[in-house]
Amino acid sequence: MRDNENGRVDNSRRTWLIATSVAGGVGGVATLVPFVGSLAPSEKAKAAGAPVEADIGNLKPGDMMVVPWRGKPVWIVNRTEAMLADVVKADPELADPHTLNPFSMPLPEYCNNEYRSRTDHKNILVLVGICTHLGCSPSPRFTPGPQPNLPSDWPGGWLCPCHGSTFDLAGRVFKNKPAPQNLDVPRYMFVNATTIVIGKDENGEA
Repeated sequence: MRDNENGRVDNSRRTWLIATSVAGGVGGVATLVPFVGSLAPSEKAKAAGAPVEADIGNLKPGDMMVVPWRGKPVWIVNRTEAMLADVVKADPELADPHTLNPFSMPLPEYCNNEYRSRTDHKNILVLVGICTHLGCSPSPRFTPGPQPNLPSDWPGGWLCPCHGSTFDLAGRVFKNKPAPQNLDVPRYMFVNATTIVIGKDENGEA
C-alpha cells in the first residue's frame, strides 16, 4: 500500500514538474517574442533619425511629394525645365543665393550649386520643409505670376503663410523676409533611378 502511495506521489510529482516546465517554457517564449520584435527597426528608430527610402517612380514633372524623416516633412520635387529656369531668374532677389549661411545642417557638397541638387539629377530637389523663421511648414506656390500674398513677378516657390516668408524653387529665401536662412537640404542619395534614400549618402548616415 505504501509503495502504491509512493508511486502515486511520484507520479503526481512528475506530473507537477512537467506542468511547471511547460508553463515555464511558454513564459520563456512569451518573453522572447517581444524581445525579438524589439530588434526590428521601429517607427521610433526612424523618427530618431534612421534613413528612409522614397519611391519617386510616379512623381511627375512639376509635382511634389512629402516624406517624413526625423519627425519633419521632407519635400521631393520633380522640377520641370521651366521651373529650373525660374531658379536662375530668382537669383538677384535672394538673400543668400549660394547658401553661405546654412540653417541647421550643412549643405551637402554635391548640392553646392545653383539648383541645390545633384548634378546628375538636377531636376530632383530634396528639402526639409520647415521654415527657418519659426518652424512653420510653407505651402507650395509653384505657378509663377501675380497671385494673393505674392509679388506680381513671382517666379514660383513656397510661401510661409504664418509670417510671409517666401522661398524659390531651390528652397532659397527671398530678401527682406522674416526667415533668416534658406531651407535645409538633407543628405540623400539615389539607390536607383526611382528610389532615393534620405538621411544617408556615399559618406554614411547623416
